[in-house]
Amino acid sequence: MLRNAANAAKGAAKKAVTELSQYPKPGEKVHGFTLLRTKHVPELELTALHLKHDKTGADYLHIARDDSNNVFSIGFKTNPPDDTGVPHILEHTTLCGSEKYPIRDPFFKMLPRSLSNYMNAMTSTDHTFYPFATTNEQDYQNLMSVYLDATLNPLLKKTDFTQEGWRIGPENPRAAEQAGDAKPEDSKLVFKGVVYNEMKGQMSDAGYLFYIRFQDHIFPDINNSGGDPQKITDLTYEQLKKYHADHYHPSNAKLLTYGDMPLADHLREIDAQLAAFEKIEADIDTKRPIDLSGGPRNVTLFGPVDPLADPDKQYKTSVSWITGDTSDIVESFGMSILANLLTDGYGSPLYRGLIESGLGTDYSPNSGYDSHTATGIFSVGLTGVQESDVEKIKPEVQKILQDVRQKGFDRSKIDGYMHQLELSLKHKTASFGMGLVHRIKSPWFRGTDPLDSLAWNEVIDAFEANMAKGGYLEGLMDKYLLNDNTMTFTMAPSQTYGADVAKEEDERLAAKIMEATQEAGSETDARKFFEQRELELLEEQGKTNTEDLSCLPTVYVRDIPRQKETVSVRDEVAHSTNIQWREAPTNGLTYFRAINTLENLPDELRVLIPLFTDSIMRLGTKDLTMEQIEDLIKLKTGGISVGYHSTSSPTDFRQATEGISLYGMALDRNVPEMYNLLQKLILETNFDSPEAPKQIRQLLEASSDGVVSAIASSGHSYAYKAAEAGLTRDAWLGEQVSGLTQVKLTAELAGRPETDRYEDVISKLKQIQQFALAGSNMRVALTCGADSVAANSNALASFMSARPSEALKFPDSQPSALPRDIKAFYPLPYQVYYGGFAIPTVSYTHEHGAPLQVLSQLLTNKHLHHEIREKGGAYGGGAYMKGLDGLFGFYSYRDPNPQNTLNIMRNAGRWAVDKKFADQDLEEAKISLFKNIDAPKSINTEGMDRFRHGLSDEMKQRRREQMLDVSKEQIRNVAQKYIVEAIEKGQERIAFLGERKEWVDDSWSVREMNVSGSASAADEVD
Repeated sequence: MLRNAANAAKGAAKKAVTELSQYPKPGEKVHGFTLLRTKHVPELELTALHLKHDKTGADYLHIARDDSNNVFSIGFKTNPPDDTGVPHILEHTTLCGSEKYPIRDPFFKMLPRSLSNYMNAMTSTDHTFYPFATTNEQDYQNLMSVYLDATLNPLLKKTDFTQEGWRIGPENPRAAEQAGDAKPEDSKLVFKGVVYNEMKGQMSDAGYLFYIRFQDHIFPDINNSGGDPQKITDLTYEQLKKYHADHYHPSNAKLLTYGDMPLADHLREIDAQLAAFEKIEADIDTKRPIDLSGGPRNVTLFGPVDPLADPDKQYKTSVSWITGDTSDIVESFGMSILANLLTDGYGSPLYRGLIESGLGTDYSPNSGYDSHTATGIFSVGLTGVQESDVEKIKPEVQKILQDVRQKGFDRSKIDGYMHQLELSLKHKTASFGMGLVHRIKSPWFRGTDPLDSLAWNEVIDAFEANMAKGGYLEGLMDKYLLNDNTMTFTMAPSQTYGADVAKEEDERLAAKIMEATQEAGSETDARKFFEQRELELLEEQGKTNTEDLSCLPTVYVRDIPRQKETVSVRDEVAHSTNIQWREAPTNGLTYFRAINTLENLPDELRVLIPLFTDSIMRLGTKDLTMEQIEDLIKLKTGGISVGYHSTSSPTDFRQATEGISLYGMALDRNVPEMYNLLQKLILETNFDSPEAPKQIRQLLEASSDGVVSAIASSGHSYAYKAAEAGLTRDAWLGEQVSGLTQVKLTAELAGRPETDRYEDVISKLKQIQQFALAGSNMRVALTCGADSVAANSNALASFMSARPSEALKFPDSQPSALPRDIKAFYPLPYQVYYGGFAIPTVSYTHEHGAPLQVLSQLLTNKHLHHEIREKGGAYGGGAYMKGLDGLFGFYSYRDPNPQNTLNIMRNAGRWAVDKKFADQDLEEAKISLFKNIDAPKSINTEGMDRFRHGLSDEMKQRRREQMLDVSKEQIRNVAQKYIVEAIEKGQERIAFLGERKEWVDDSWSVREMNVSGSASAADEVD
């Protein structure tokens, strides 16, 4: 009875979390803060309270909501004074130790001591913020303490600046110890630093380069907060410390808490931290773009050539207008709707007039309405433009805008966007709180009332009132777009761009060494200084493995429940299919998934499934244009998609199944329309249309254009995918459809002559169309409210009965042999490298899988982060264990020192075998695993491990218990057997991406990515 009463009281307290009556009244003081105003937002089921710290003026927003995934964020206004990246480098160095936690890298050392499901730090254009999310109350208090001390009281040691920011040192940090015995390439002096190498990697991304150079010219008052490598090396340690003193102060801070934990507890803790400070003048300077009222401006710069795109279509160009003040939330919302109507979808007027017409292959990275600054900017641009067409873009854009203005807007298209907004409010995500942080922070830092940013219904009501007056969107066009007050920004290709960047770095390095030589008195003494500093940094970094971490708070493995609460699902066989039902409160939404398993699928068809899934969302049917279909999708669903699915077997990781996957989300009342649209797209897409070859070419060109940049943003995942493909069937299948093999195929197909009509490709796409929904191997998962099960079952019955009943049978064949190369290198034009190293291990149900997972965390947190990132200068590096796939591996990201990294990877197993792990090490590794395993999940993902991969609750519970019980002896045993001995037997597979240099010798299989058109490309994939 007592327990029931306690639970009832707890439930009542949770219900009251959004009730304003329990909170102070505006004007009242509580724990050092004054409450300014409150707002209840029923459509978001939250109550917001805006407070100000009495002593320092710190701005504080609390969002009370019945959500156990509580969020904290502290942020500061950080207008960058120049392009040295001081806000970005400060973001890194604040996390390297503080007064209360005077150890190296408390942020990273908290990762395995916390059950948080999100921890990060981010530098934005004009502000920097530090958010986390956790469901554990003690964990919340621990992290809040670490975050507040890290930002307000950092140590900011000089070694932190040289490690995270920039320095000059020998290529191999240990070269200084070897005196005259070091190899010339090891002792060569180079620029180093985590942020320096991170931004070199960013600048390798042509899309990012275009966007940041565009920002340089339209917003010259806002410098590059991330840092330009050419300017980062101008930043001094003294400037960093001064910037912190001026900006990281409570008077310049904005704090946010979210969730169901008590506000009073937060205020008490935060006031205790802030009270030590006196009030100073806050940075309230809001930067504005250039003034275009005097007429058009033109800017042309040079950028890199994309080796995978058409050599004749290498220009990027855009035209931009300055719009209104984004603090006018209603008008800014109207501009976002207007931008979507103009640019979103294949049927939009700007897509049809610019891309479908062949002027370019895709929108430029800055296209659309940007409301992240105090003044909005609307841009329309293209990539993949021929030189002769660059001058045509702006007049064509202006013509299209004039035409749209005359015709006006179809109300049904606007209703489609309103419907999407309705669904986004109903869709329950596990990361709702973090989503609010990202939504609120930018306008808040530029002066917009944060409570206004939460008022969804008020904004929509005001928008609808404007629409009811007539001509509202047309009026916005008249006000901002139908003039020539524009900036045209163009990036032209330069064959020497990469060489020019490298030359500039060499010259800058030589100048810095010359400066040091003059200060030291001789070149020898300057070199000794650089080498000695490198050794001192190594010594400092070496303390990571020996320092006492007892000052850091932690949660414990005992806090992790041994028994995982399971999700209730039920199985049913009906309508000639197996159905998994998950009945849950979904706010009137239904989530549909299906997998049609295929056997003996030919390689030549599999690699074209991504093109098939793109094509059915582009070509239209015989009776509906793609524009009409897109409108229906927006009006009737929350999105539908078709994709490729493959999975390893939980009991045998070398076995795999594959098939076509379907997804859809809709309001319960619209489920029949959702099924109808899926069926139309898959079965009725018109591949015989005279326009089909042209549209398919445009899809291929858009995919190929900028793909080098896309790879760079997640190069490590491409690298380890390529490595894993030589080990298991499922990994090979995945690489074929979403790895570098797919990239190369797409580029080959896009590179075919303009006269090619893709008859062979279209023939295969039509074959895929025949079997995508056919046969008796389809299984379905439905998540919906209990009250909509019957209606959903009836709708599913209609869908299943309308699909082809007989499967297309493929002839029996032997699966393709897996690649045998142990080491593969992919030459790509990056200034840094991306690496992957993979080893086969055991299946999910094997008892050794659990210690291997714990080992991956131990290696990452206790060894690889230290060696690859801190000492090696890479932006990231670590180990992973893919439990279901049976693959253990290592990766590095934006890595300047791949040879050193490869040696570290090779010897990591031996390090683990020899290491005498402490009990706390094992404790932290297990916490690291369970923070992800037990992270809150959105309703629509519940039960999906079971449905997609065949993982039963019993399998997962057994694995859970095994991981909790892993011992140090088990760790040593699996490290020896599955890493050390596997490498001795040559079972590893390695892949690196980047610029080919002398170290890539004959022991590597070099896989060139430069391609040209081939009529039989789809048949040539290995």
